[in-house]
Amino acid sequence: MQAVFWTTAGLLCLAPGLSSAQRPRPCRSPLLYTGSFTVGTQNENLWAVGNYAYDAVNQRIYLGEVGRYNNNSLIYNVLFLFEEGVVYVINPQNQTCVKMALQSDFHPMEVPKDADFVSQVVLGSNSSPGQGLLVNNWRGDIPFVTDHYLVSFTELGCFPVLMLIQMKDFSYPNEEWVSLSYYDNILGADPNCFIPPPFCEDATLVENEDGKVTNFFSVFH
Repeated sequence: MQAVFWTTAGLLCLAPGLSSAQRPRPCRSPLLYTGSFTVGTQNENLWAVGNYAYDAVNQRIYLGEVGRYNNNSLIYNVLFLFEEGVVYVINPQNQTCVKMALQSDFHPMEVPKDADFVSQVVLGSNSSPGQGLLVNNWRGDIPFVTDHYLVSFTELGCFPVLMLIQMKDFSYPNEEWVSLSYYDNILGADPNCFIPPPFCEDATLVENEDGKVTNFFSVFH
């Protein structure tokens, strides 16, 4: 996966250069939208597809996933409520609910202000109008969370397209890579998806094991 990352970064750098005046600036995504995503890890222990809802106003994120983890099928929903400091891992099939303390702050979906601009490229074709999508590629690192990251956001609207993230959090031994792709984004979200189902009302807060941290990325592992 490391070779894939640097190969991808190298290919993205092949786009024609922009002058300093033309260079895109880091941006922040809309406050409220929904979409679909795929996620996979370097060791191929996890792959999943699903839908998500993002609410930056109330600091909450919903994920609905179907996939495989360690060769076992999984169907579950995850609800991050950052203002309340909790995360719910919900199994809609057997109606079970795990409630854990959320040990991270809410970070808006955005290109970090200190990210390094890599390139501006067209996904698809720019031969005719409507055949391609203009995206900006960035790279950098976030101390104590990642070693390296490469992210792609749309030029218009600042919607996420791709994230390649190398984790060095102790929930990710050996600095594992996580890949997330986003698509079918639509402005707005159903507020009901941010409400835990009735069978979660009696869920008690589960204490984390020693040395383990619950954050946005740890639920993928």
